[in-house]
Amino acid sequence: MGVFFSAVLPTIIVFILGYLLQRTRFLDVKSISTMAIYIFLPALVFKNLYASTFDQRFIILFLFALCLLIVLIILNKIFAALFGWSKATESASMLASAFMNAGNYGAPIIYFGLGEEAFPYAIFFMVVQSLLMNSFGVYYASRGKRSIGQAVLTIFKMPATYAALFAFVFQKCQIELTESIYSMIGLLADGSIPVMMVVLGMQLASIKGLEMNWQVVSTSVILKMFISPFLAFLFVRIFSVDPLLGSVMIIISAMPTAVTTTLFAVEFDAEPDLVSTITLITTVMSVLTLTLLLNIL
Repeated sequence: MGVFFSAVLPTIIVFILGYLLQRTRFLDVKSISTMAIYIFLPALVFKNLYASTFDQRFIILFLFALCLLIVLIILNKIFAALFGWSKATESASMLASAFMNAGNYGAPIIYFGLGEEAFPYAIFFMVVQSLLMNSFGVYYASRGKRSIGQAVLTIFKMPATYAALFAFVFQKCQIELTESIYSMIGLLADGSIPVMMVVLGMQLASIKGLEMNWQVVSTSVILKMFISPFLAFLFVRIFSVDPLLGSVMIIISAMPTAVTTTLFAVEFDAEPDLVSTITLITTVMSVLTLTLLLNIL
């Protein structure tokens, strides 16, 4: 139970505070989320990647994220064919099971559960996941309305993409920032995690419709909460991944559905109530599954 009180409970409490705030004050979640994405998140990404040493482990992490996505897409297509799902239902399942909440939820859990040494890996994975979600995720949500090329262009609208690029260039070119600039970036970075955690609670409170299609819900929940971390475990064992990096991979893979996928589903009419249901169920389940996983690791 020590892991629950030291890592999971503090995270859940902040989520609950955001949830209660939204339920009582009815704030504009989109505005606050935009502030987090365009100001706080780029600072967090830049600070942590700028201070890290880009080595083979980051390449492994990138390849893992790509491989995990591909396998989950294939599994979703297999289930869609077996159960005769419509294209919209298949897209909803894809959004709910293939994209995890690596930022608002995953980053703080890694920080509290595995420590500062593992945090840069969580931030890097969050950036990669954001790139994949804003390309493949948008494409699957908008099939028939937007091409893969148009979806990929969404990546270049996200400031975290440029923050990661600048961090890499500055480090490789040994460009040093002045103390005042680095302190300013650090100040914003330190505020990003609590802001994103509160935003997640607010986003969960903003979920309106639920749809209990048990066949799709149970399939997506199993894929997201059990098969995904199992695939990560296999990857770590097969490729003899560094223990700390391997732990990050497994824990991140066990994260619940990203709330952002609900926004995609709403915008492109890809069964938004179904995606919202899976997001809520996986988030509640994660309190137990992450506690067990952190204790095992």
